[in-house]
Amino acid sequence: MAIPASAVRLPSTLWGTLIISGTIIGAGMFSLPVVMSGAWFLWSSALLIVTWFCMLLSGLLYLEASLHYPAGASFDTVTRDLLGRGWNLVNGLSVVFVLGILTYAYISASGAIIQRSLSQLDIAMSARVAGGLFTLLVALFIWLGTAVVSRMTLIFLGAKVITFLMIFGGLLWHIEPVNLLDSQAADSHYLRYLWAVVPFCLASFGYHGNIAGLVAYYRKNATRVSRCLIYGTLLALAIYFIWIVGTMGNIPRHDFKAIAAQGGNIDVLVGALSGVLHSPYLNLLLDIFSNFAVACSFLGVSLGFFDYLADLFKLDNSASGRLKTTVLTFILPLAAALIWPNGFLLAIGYAGLAATVWAVVTPALLARQSRRRFAQAEWRVRGGMLPIVLVLLFGGLNALVSLLSYGHFLPVFGE
Repeated sequence: MAIPASAVRLPSTLWGTLIISGTIIGAGMFSLPVVMSGAWFLWSSALLIVTWFCMLLSGLLYLEASLHYPAGASFDTVTRDLLGRGWNLVNGLSVVFVLGILTYAYISASGAIIQRSLSQLDIAMSARVAGGLFTLLVALFIWLGTAVVSRMTLIFLGAKVITFLMIFGGLLWHIEPVNLLDSQAADSHYLRYLWAVVPFCLASFGYHGNIAGLVAYYRKNATRVSRCLIYGTLLALAIYFIWIVGTMGNIPRHDFKAIAAQGGNIDVLVGALSGVLHSPYLNLLLDIFSNFAVACSFLGVSLGFFDYLADLFKLDNSASGRLKTTVLTFILPLAAALIWPNGFLLAIGYAGLAATVWAVVTPALLARQSRRRFAQAEWRVRGGMLPIVLVLLFGGLNALVSLLSYGHFLPVFGE
């Protein structure tokens, strides 16, 4: 006799919380202090909170719509049924673009940070070569299968968490209030630089691809999944806040101009922190954390890209099929990284614009359409139409400031 789902003991909320926070927190966090340097601490913190709230709402709205489908139904399945093939195509293209450009960003970041680490051991290697070799290693893990990727991700994630917790104390201990509050600023204009930060904040709260898996994991228990989304995003928000306090409290605002001028790559920010901390212990931890943060993000994003392309082109799971998918996954991002090795910051910004479609606009439209089709729903996001309107307005704001930024209509700190 089948056991009712309600009678089955569900996994702890802790695991789902860690999945969400682990997905959100990655190498992209290194872009935040750099792009926030113009608006600085107070305005950037306020924007980060607004972004967290809107991205949490968008995740809850997608959860609401997905509950009307079998547990684990993909974004593609739900979007095609509720919004039609046309919008599903637009949404699919945005997913491919985001995953592809993030793969490029992490190849670029890995080359830069590995080059920095090797140089401290007196080993000379260019960022292009370092990034290319590391990409081949990641591609090998991906080709070998999800089980290998899971084990490597667990190792990288564990090392990342341990070193990050150890770094927190060191960074916060060295904070200078005069830096954090920018009390000796020659340029006291902050708000004008805030708008360009929006896409980067949005890209820093991407977790929506994990919701389908959590719905299946918790057997469509909406209350349990929603708690995972709330706690996981809150944990990420807290860690981001401590990170920007630690970086902005140690590096003066005007020093970020030089970091941004060099492409904003991870190695430049880590080098700047090392220069002000004067601690071999913290410098070593920063290098270790940076390498594992990039590796963890790289594996997660590239595996998601691999799975999406395998499903899109209907490639089988044989050795030859996985090889074809692996080549499709890495060929264009790797070529771009070899041609433009310092595009980490720019790539994160473009990812924020494209993610507006599938992580912000689409969830709001899905919730709106599902309410029309399924009038009797067991679980809904509170607030009626207000959450949908807020999320759509946030998506519109992000699209607008992204286009204005790419058209060079927004002021850039340091120019």
